[in-house]
Amino acid sequence: MSQATLVRLDGPGPEIVFLHEGLGAATMWRGFPEALCEALGRGGIVPDRRGHGTAPPFDDPVRGGHRLDYHEREAEALIELLERERIDRPLLFGHSDGGTIALFAAALAPDRIAGCVTEAAHVFVEAITLAGIRDAVAAYEASDSRLKAALLRHHGPERAEKVFYRWADAWLSPPFAAWNMEHRLPEVRCPVLAIQGLDDEYGTPAQVHAIVDQVSGPAEPLLIENSGHAPHLDSRDVVIAAVQSFAASL
Repeated sequence: MSQATLVRLDGPGPEIVFLHEGLGAATMWRGFPEALCEALGRGGIVPDRRGHGTAPPFDDPVRGGHRLDYHEREAEALIELLERERIDRPLLFGHSDGGTIALFAAALAPDRIAGCVTEAAHVFVEAITLAGIRDAVAAYEASDSRLKAALLRHHGPERAEKVFYRWADAWLSPPFAAWNMEHRLPEVRCPVLAIQGLDDEYGTPAQVHAIVDQVSGPAEPLLIENSGHAPHLDSRDVVIAAVQSFAASL
């Protein structure tokens, strides 16, 4: 993210910073950042992390370039981005890996973050997560892969395969099975809204409960029925209303 490209959405501060999922890009939010910024009357920042979207590509091999501590490294890069862009005390909205990165950023720089909305974030590894990633690998490697076509469309041919395998290889590597960031949650002092769809194919409500129970600041859960891994797409109105209420209390 230290070499990220970003899209700015006009509006007054404090701004909302949108942090995309592990395979994501600024172009994959499908208009959600614009809708949320309009509802809250705020400006927004929609970055592409390095190697994603239009950001500079990774300079390592397609396979074997993953780092098991990438969430925390991305959080450090996010803080650098906030300083460089002079973004003061934003509201972070992080989806999946982006939600985990938001929690790390709030732990690393508690005075820099006004609040965190996490959506489908992970703070430890679950069997359902690994099963979902194995399914994604099978879908990506299928001869008529719609997933591969989508990643090529959003990341381009120089980036798509690296984006996919850096994510999948990290999560499926044997050492990553023990990955856990719960010990960092007490360092999160800002308010947190933890959202998850009850039909999430990558995680269970145990992730939300762990976040809400262990952060030091005020926290509230939101579990949404008939919603999968991306509630901002599956249940957009519910998510926007919840974030409006949450932001009003900051």
